Amino acid sequence: MFASLLQAVSEPGRGRVLVVDGGASMRCALLGDMLAKAAVDNGWSGIIVNGCIRDSEDIGKMALGVKAIATHPLKSSKRDPGRAQPAKRVCKCWLFNVCDASSES
Repeated sequence: MFASLLQAVSEPGRGRVLVVDGGASMRCALLGDMLAKAAVDNGWSGIIVNGCIRDSEDIGKMALGVKAIATHPLKSSKRDPGRAQPAKRVCKCWLFNVCDASSES
């Protein structure tokens, strides 16, 4: 998976959002600060991960919108290259971050 993600974020993002289908796996992180930095450097606006990320504190300081299921400290295996599929325009939509307001009085 790492090789496919590295290849994707190394391409010009042109303000697009990358969608990573990790099969909702909770076994390891699919995205970390190094891949996120490469995405920022190449003009990606965001990454949506159907799986986990690591280095969330560092990624949160970057000019990159990232949504994932959870965080996980374990890096993904470099042995599984993953599969890149051609980009498809799925829809025009807005993504909202809904905050839990229960802590407010």
